[in-house]
Amino acid sequence: MRLLLSLVGGLALLFVLTQVLLPRIAASRISSRVGRYGKVRSVSVSAWPALELLWDHADSVRVSASSLALSTAQLGSLLWEAHGVSSLRVSADSVRLGTLTVSDASLAKHGSSLRAQAVVSEADIKAALPPGFGVRLLRSVGGEVEVQASGGLFGVGASVNAVAGASEGKLVAHPLGFLIEGLRLTLFADPHVYVEGVGASVATEQPLSYRLTMTARLR
Repeated sequence: MRLLLSLVGGLALLFVLTQVLLPRIAASRISSRVGRYGKVRSVSVSAWPALELLWDHADSVRVSASSLALSTAQLGSLLWEAHGVSSLRVSADSVRLGTLTVSDASLAKHGSSLRAQAVVSEADIKAALPPGFGVRLLRSVGGEVEVQASGGLFGVGASVNAVAGASEGKLVAHPLGFLIEGLRLTLFADPHVYVEGVGASVATEQPLSYRLTMTARLR
């Protein structure tokens, strides 16, 4: 009986230790992984039982960062690493994704569903485009964004209206017009992320900035 009680007590102590230590170890690993791309403020991990973390499964993960800079391929890789997380939320004061810098960025994952949003200023849009190019928001409806592009985008030397939206899981843009409708420009594509729709709205008038949203799912 004493041996049995000792065994049960030892197992209970081991279980408590795993519940305390494994989430902390996982949070440290995530902080180190995301920290390759910027400054991470905090990471919290929740899992019950904590042993599921050994198989890269978790109930929830929260990441807060001050700044991040990464490519679209690196972003897709990080998202796929979190496919075993039931609920994920990442927030950052600023993110540089390729040549575009956005602020007040957040990404939420529930199951396989993804939703991202961020604010981008007119100045940052101009900085991401070649000199002399410009983009102005016209409207956003039905998971698509219509803009007026100027400065020779799509090979057209004058202003042209264009639509950005999801196409076969990719984020693509195409100009509107009988002769140039077939042109396509891929803005985002990743084998693990299936884009479902995008949106845009004016966030502030002075200075001009836009709030961008995207819905997608992991596959």
